Amino acid sequence: MKKIFLLFIPLFILAAPQIPTVNLSITQPHSPKELVTTLNIFLLLSILVLAPSIVLVATSFVRLLVVFGFLRQALGTPQSPPTTLLVSLALVLTFFIMEPYAKEAYNNGIKPYMENKISYDEAIKRSIKPFKKFMLKNTREKDLALFYRIRHLPNPKTIDDVPLSILVPAFMISELKTAFEIGFLIFLPFLVIDMVVSSILMSLGMMMLPPVMISLPFKILLFILVDGWNLLVMGLVESFK
Repeated sequence: MKKIFLLFIPLFILAAPQIPTVNLSITQPHSPKELVTTLNIFLLLSILVLAPSIVLVATSFVRLLVVFGFLRQALGTPQSPPTTLLVSLALVLTFFIMEPYAKEAYNNGIKPYMENKISYDEAIKRSIKPFKKFMLKNTREKDLALFYRIRHLPNPKTIDDVPLSILVPAFMISELKTAFEIGFLIFLPFLVIDMVVSSILMSLGMMMLPPVMISLPFKILLFILVDGWNLLVMGLVESFK
């Protein structure tokens, strides 16, 4: 029986599927084409690693998350809703707001490149252009001019003349300023409730009772009665149009 088994071993080896070998060695490129291919792979891996940061700096995520943070502070509930929930809501709304721009980038850049109608460089330019339009539309001229003055560069004539190295930081500080303005408006009605409750407690002589404990239910009730989440989300989405 043992001899029969040994005879069948070569047959099993021949019948087994051939596993391809993977060469992980690093060699010097022998032509410019090989170097360009290597650099493209490196660039693609870098983009995949930096994808979360790209979502933060080039989309509506910054404004949404900062405003949600202001809302939580204005309500007086620093732990509710949880940070994870607010980040998830900001991401979902970011995908909703950026969907038209992503579709335009795909139809104008990625799809023609996959069909071999345009070159690689042209595909990158067309794919980036919708996002540059979005950022320019939501960037103040003052903030954009600030970075141009820092770099001592001439004013751009077209959207293609604005480099991302200037547009991205200008867009971020514009988004932060807009988010702080919205946060100020959110704070006002809740601040009025805090002041009214504090005045009533002082008139009643209850100075040792924290006004925040009394005003918190009224602020939550006001937010529910005016359908606060609906109004806030609608206002934020409309602010990007």
